[in-house]
Amino acid sequence: MLKMESVSKDYTLRGKTVKALDGVSLEIARGDFVSVVGPSGSGKSTLLLILGGMLSPAAGRVMVDGKSLYDLRPEERATVRKKTVGFVFQMFNLVPYLTALENVQVPLFLAGVDDRGQKERATALLERMGLADRLDHKPTELSVGQQQRVALARMLANDPQVILADEPTGNLDPETAQSVLSFLEEVNKEGRTVVMVTHDPKAAARAKRMLRLCDGRIASDHGAASASALDTY
Repeated sequence: MLKMESVSKDYTLRGKTVKALDGVSLEIARGDFVSVVGPSGSGKSTLLLILGGMLSPAAGRVMVDGKSLYDLRPEERATVRKKTVGFVFQMFNLVPYLTALENVQVPLFLAGVDDRGQKERATALLERMGLADRLDHKPTELSVGQQQRVALARMLANDPQVILADEPTGNLDPETAQSVLSFLEEVNKEGRTVVMVTHDPKAAARAKRMLRLCDGRIASDHGAASASALDTY
């Protein structure tokens, strides 16, 4: 489903070249749940953005369902991204002046769904997240945990088969973090592929597979629940 072939990415910082990814190759099967761990600056978020079609690599190829993502025209890549990939971010990225319902409607509007269809789909997703009584609330009127649940509902709006989560529990209290991880496990059991960047060893262990990055390279790749995986975190 997802494949990276010798992918590299460089940044220029204060006149120096920083190699965020250094010839990374990996395959992620459909329906897998992969956690990506490693120290700050190891390339975790860069890997996620490149997988999701948000950041062009300097070298190498990224394949999504057999298509070379960065050989597509920008509008074609955007279409693949909208139809295939759902993003979850640590900072939620909700539109502050829109209600919970309207925030979830945004990707549906961009996909050309009619107004009635938008509202029905968004309402159903927010109800699934336990927010049926918060449809008309704006982000500032919601708790942090509720904001993350709105972001999760929005992520599912276009029924993506790939979910990319960047520190989805980073700003949450332990109880809310557990509910988010349970939700990711639930949608993974529905057949979706989940790739989650995290600094939390306990969150990483909830995945089926753990990738550990170091200096832009994959240092290890094994079952997340194994003792050896946690030892090398």
